Amino acid sequence: MTTDLLTAPARPAELLRFATAGSVDDGKSTLIGRLLYDSKSILEDQLAHVREVSERRGNGHVDLALLTDGLRAEREQGITIDVAYRYFATPRRSFVIADTPGHEDYTRNMVTGASRADLALILVDARNGVVRQSRRHAVLSSLLGIPHLVVCVNKMDLVDFSEEAFEAVVEEFTAFAAKLEVSDVTFIPISALHGDNVVERSEHMDWFLGPPLLYHLEHVHIASDRNLVDARFPVQYVINPVGGDYRGYAGQVASGVLGVGDEVVVLPSERRSRIAGIDGADGSQDEAFPPQSVVLALEDDLDVARGDVLCRPDNRPEVTRDVEATVCWMSDEPLRAGSRYALKHTTRTVRAGVEGIRYRIDVESLARDETAAELALNDIGRVHLRTTAPLMVDPYRENRATGAFILIDQATQDTVGAGMVSAARAGEGSSEETAPEAWPELLARLEAASATSEPVSDAVERVLADLRALGLVDGR
Repeated sequence: MTTDLLTAPARPAELLRFATAGSVDDGKSTLIGRLLYDSKSILEDQLAHVREVSERRGNGHVDLALLTDGLRAEREQGITIDVAYRYFATPRRSFVIADTPGHEDYTRNMVTGASRADLALILVDARNGVVRQSRRHAVLSSLLGIPHLVVCVNKMDLVDFSEEAFEAVVEEFTAFAAKLEVSDVTFIPISALHGDNVVERSEHMDWFLGPPLLYHLEHVHIASDRNLVDARFPVQYVINPVGGDYRGYAGQVASGVLGVGDEVVVLPSERRSRIAGIDGADGSQDEAFPPQSVVLALEDDLDVARGDVLCRPDNRPEVTRDVEATVCWMSDEPLRAGSRYALKHTTRTVRAGVEGIRYRIDVESLARDETAAELALNDIGRVHLRTTAPLMVDPYRENRATGAFILIDQATQDTVGAGMVSAARAGEGSSEETAPEAWPELLARLEAASATSEPVSDAVERVLADLRALGLVDGR
């Protein structure tokens, strides 16, 4: 038995993605640096460089925040601007950290960094309590569907490790969090600068009976957070070698479990088949689950294209052109009714128009301003969108993968908004139909094709395929 244990392959460590958030100077970068330092995840040359910079700046101590503040502007100003990603591991779990900026001007960066997080780590300065930006990040974490929040009450050394100061923050944050859709909130008093309750328990806070931060991160249960019920497989690429008879559909399993022999329906075409085979990174496999990237082969030769979704016949997303969504706006140019953008949802890109702004959300009080005519930079609001081609969506609360999208400025190709689907109008967009704005383009391309020797039927099919790729034509 001993030999079997020694020769058996090591079990892959479970991965936890977490994002740090909070107000400016609450100590996010210092905390991440402390985690990396105390978990022995820093290379010797990195640490030597940080020591050198700290001495040159006259800090009087090793400034561990420099490990994550990588931009020159960040180091000069002493704040985080961009999202810094760091990786470290313990014997129990692997971690990907997104150190996000605390300043309100960079809220869009925080949304980017936290969009895939399993846990949000919100820092609160024990001296200042819960401030506006702390509440804003808590709201964003809730809107992004992050299931676990850890509130680290930092700089406890500056309040003499007072239990009363800690409890005051707990009471204030708990009262605010009651308005949010967050079920798991944990509070930990820490001193990131000195390492109290970060990796090891603090000798200065024996009144706190909970575990230190790293222990909590290693043991928080995240396996049940994944949606393993609603099978969704957005097709990213069709594999059809020239001269071969193989046809496979590559993509990443967004949710649910798919197995060989399962009946599936292709949306939006409504065609059905069964899974004939599944190929993964290590060869053939019987099942696929998130977040695996696999190639599915079907028993029938169907017309399946990039952007289509494979799912179970009795458990489908909504196929619709009308979407109600909560949008975080990331552009200096405001979002207004009548504006048009490219919308990217899973592997599908279509054109979308803003039909109306329902309301803007006040992140302080969560009140709704139903008179809002636009969303400015860093604003969050409920928006009604209409697309030129159907989307296969689920409410974001039920499925983060198929309930999220981004809005893209068609002129600059900049990402200008991040959206979370709140609701969809069922039954729209599944029929074969051509958007009115597509007709001039369709006729122009057919006229150009008629001047060649290409058969008319082939020209029509080719032109329709091009327009479908542009999101101007629906159906097959």
